[in-house]
Amino acid sequence: MHDQDQPAPTAPTTRVGVVGLGAMGLGMARSLRAAGFHVAVHDLRADVAADFAREGGAAYDTAGDLAADVDVLVGVVVNSAQVESVLFGDGGAAHRLRPGSVYVMCSTVDPTFSAQLEGRLGELGVRFLDAPISGGAARAATGELTMMTSGSPEAYALADPVLDAMSATVYRLGDTAGLGSKVKIVNQLLAGVHIAAAAEAMALGIKAGVPAESLYEVITHSAGNSWMFENRMAHVLAGDYTPLSAVDIFVKDLGLVLDSARPEKFPLPLSATAHQMFLQASASGLGGEDDSAVIKIFPGIELPEPGIEPPHHRPNTHDNDEKGA
Repeated sequence: MHDQDQPAPTAPTTRVGVVGLGAMGLGMARSLRAAGFHVAVHDLRADVAADFAREGGAAYDTAGDLAADVDVLVGVVVNSAQVESVLFGDGGAAHRLRPGSVYVMCSTVDPTFSAQLEGRLGELGVRFLDAPISGGAARAATGELTMMTSGSPEAYALADPVLDAMSATVYRLGDTAGLGSKVKIVNQLLAGVHIAAAAEAMALGIKAGVPAESLYEVITHSAGNSWMFENRMAHVLAGDYTPLSAVDIFVKDLGLVLDSARPEKFPLPLSATAHQMFLQASASGLGGEDDSAVIKIFPGIELPEPGIEPPHHRPNTHDNDEKGA
C-alpha cells in the first residue's frame, strides 16, 4: 500500500530497443525490463531473441523493424563494422529511427568513428550518445555498469533514465561524441597491459618452480597485485579458459589503442608489446579462448589442469566488456 501523499510509481513510457544479446547486451536488456521499461530486442541469433521475448520482452527480425518502434536504441555489438551493419546495412536501423530518437552506442570503437557517426545520424535527425561500458556480464545483469558517455544535452534528456537503469555510474565527459570512446580506449590499454603482465609474471613463477597456487596467494596479498592478476590468474589456476572475454577482443582493442595514438605520433611501447602477445596467442589458435589464455604463449611451463578449485577472489564482475560490446 502506498502512502496517500505519495503517488504510485508509474512504469517508464520510453520504449527501448537493444541490439546485440551477448553476455553484456542480454544482461542490459534484462536490467531495463526489471526497471519497468518496455524492452524489445534484435539479435542475429533468432533463438536468443526469442528466448528474451518469452521472458516478457519482444523480439524483432531486423534492427530496422526494431528501430521503428522505439525511442532509444541501445547498440551492444562488438566493433565498428557491426555498428555500421546495424545502422546502415540491409534492414538497418538508421533510416527507420524517428527524428528525435537516440542511438546509444556501447561498442568499443575508434573515437573518430564515433564522432563521424554522430554527424551521420544527425543528418537524419537522430541523436547519438557515445557510451562505452565497463563492468562485465555480472554487472550488466544487475544494472551496475560503468558508462563513459558523451553527447548532446538533447540526447541525454531522452536517454538518461535508460542509462541509469543499466548502470551504477554514468560519467558525462562532454557534449560531443568521441570523448567517451577516448576514455574507453585508455581503459582498454590498461586492461590489456595488465592481463599480459599478469600472465608473464605467473608464467615466470611457474617456470622458476614456484607452485602456482602459492604464487597467486602471495601476489594477491602483496604490492605487486592488480585487479587483473587477481581475476584472470584465477582462471589459469582453474585451468578454465571459457571465454568470458576472448583473446581476440584484445587483439581488437589494443589495435584500436595503437591506431588512436599513431596520428599523434605518440609512443605506446607497453601497449605494442601486449598487442603482440595477444596476436601470438590468436595466431596459435587461442583467439576464441578466455584472454587469460595469453599465458599459453610462454614455452616450457606446465599449466594447471581443469578441475582444480580456483582460489577465492573477487567476483568476476569486470571481465572485459566485449561479450557483445
